[in-house]
Amino acid sequence: MPGRIRLRHVALNVRDLEACESFYREVLGMDVVWRPDADNVYLSSGDDNLALHRVSEPNAAAGQRLDHIGFMLESPESVDAWHAHLVDRGVAIASPPRTHRDGSRSLYCLDPGGATLQLLYEPRAVKPAGARDGRDRGVRIDAWER
Repeated sequence: MPGRIRLRHVALNVRDLEACESFYREVLGMDVVWRPDADNVYLSSGDDNLALHRVSEPNAAAGQRLDHIGFMLESPESVDAWHAHLVDRGVAIASPPRTHRDGSRSLYCLDPGGATLQLLYEPRAVKPAGARDGRDRGVRIDAWER
């Protein structure tokens, strides 16, 4: 391979730009980093970037398929704290928190546009002592040695 790649940007076509922007800002705590015009907004929670593009008809019929977008969390307890926060805000929960066989813990919810979000704690993604070279950015530990 020519080098390691990192997922940093996701773009969603949405019908209700205002409702989706409000959800990502007010419920998930993301910040607006750029608004080039009335039909597009870019948000971030740090090293990531989420673009929301207003459309009259989503392009799912043209073959665009998205299963879900994952947001990494710092601990299994944070999954439960986020669940309580989302329920308190009236967010639709697709799957409540559960612990998986590998020790990860997650929940699934829906944004106002219907996109499925996974909030996930994964033990292998936690920064080990002495990690360097950006290895604390959600990269799986077992992938570092490849």
